[in-house]
This record gives sequence, C-alpha cells and structure tokens, in this order.
Amino acid sequence: MDNASGATVLVAEDDSRVRESLERALTFEGYRVHTVSDGDQALGALVDIEPDVIVLDVTMPYVDGLTTCRRIREKGIRTPVLMLTARHEVSDRVAGLDAGADDYLVKPFALDELLARLRALLRRVSSDDETVRAADLVLDPQRRRVTRDHVELDLTKTEFDLLALLMSNTGIVLTREVIYERIWGYDFETSSKSLDVYIGYLRRKTEAGGQARIIHTVRGVGYALREP
Repeated sequence: MDNASGATVLVAEDDSRVRESLERALTFEGYRVHTVSDGDQALGALVDIEPDVIVLDVTMPYVDGLTTCRRIREKGIRTPVLMLTARHEVSDRVAGLDAGADDYLVKPFALDELLARLRALLRRVSSDDETVRAADLVLDPQRRRVTRDHVELDLTKTEFDLLALLMSNTGIVLTREVIYERIWGYDFETSSKSLDVYIGYLRRKTEAGGQARIIHTVRGVGYALREP
C-alpha cells in the first residue's frame, strides 16, 4: 500500500485540538481514522481494529507514547509507528526509535510533512519479506531474526532495520542521506551522529565472535556491507 486509499490510521493524542485537526485532515486525505486520547486507550483500540499505521504522541496521561510503543512491539505487532513530540533533542528521538517507533516528527509540524511520513511508512510495509544472506550473515525479515555463523544476534528494531537495508544492498555504497531517508523517513541534521552510533552498535554485535568486519565506512559518502 503506497497511499492513503483504504488505509486505517490510529491516532493517540491527548491535545483535543491537535487530535481533531489530525482527524479532519487525514479523513480528507482518504484515511480511515480512529482517534484516542491516551496510550491506554490506544492499546485497547488495537483489540478492535487493525490499523495500517499508528500515530502516537509522546506525552500522554496514564500510558505515555514511548511505553505504548514498547508494549505494542512486545505484543509482536509490527504496524508502523510515527511518534509526535515537542522535544527536539537527538537523544529523545533515539529513545523513541529504540522503543520501536519507525519515525519521529517534532511539533509543530507541517501537515504535508506528516502526510509524507505516513506515505513512506505505508510503502515500507509492502517491502520484500524474503530471507537475505551475505556470507555467514542471515536475516529473516518475517521472524525479525539475524544470525551470524549460526549464532543469533540480539538487535533493537532500529539496528535490525539498518542491517536489513545494508544487506539488501550488499556491495552497494549507501549515502548517509539515503540511509536516513530509508530508515527514519527523512533527513536528520547533517551534523547528526545518530547513524554513526548505530553503525558502531551493529559492528560490535556482528563482530562479537571475532568475525571479519562486514560493515564498512566509505569516507565522505556513507556505508556499505561487503562480504569478507
């Protein structure tokens, strides 16, 4: 699914003005919209509806957005999640992504940007689910499982998605801009070190058994996964 037609979106936002504005705008764009005012209601709504994408405000009463996202992932639900927040720090965005969110939008935001993020998330859902291999590294998208030399790696959601992108483009140099767009749905600040941090995490985990480096830096350009 690459557009709003037929897509159902669950919006959890405690600010009634923002919630109602999003409901009107998304309905106008062709989405089927279900709104709730806190994380607890969002978790309850998942029992009755199967949204194609979820929008969660970070700061909500009872159960906040980060906790809600973690609980969604703990239930094994892979529905794309877009977090909304008034916080601008990179550490806050990283916290949201590590909680299982797929994208992060800082308030105040332009409606066109929100719609573009939702379209990008819906496109990702239809991506290829076949097992990917590179040397002794094996990634199973459906089971969200990665092994190297038959040993399973414990990866966060963002680490898994980043490794999946690199493996699906084995031997190809991906620019930083392309990686940010494909993993987070948009460009971070050009000075952001978030990508370098995640690459470091992946290298430590994929090389934990003394294996050869498989994720390489292409200075001034980006990164590439190359078979040893």
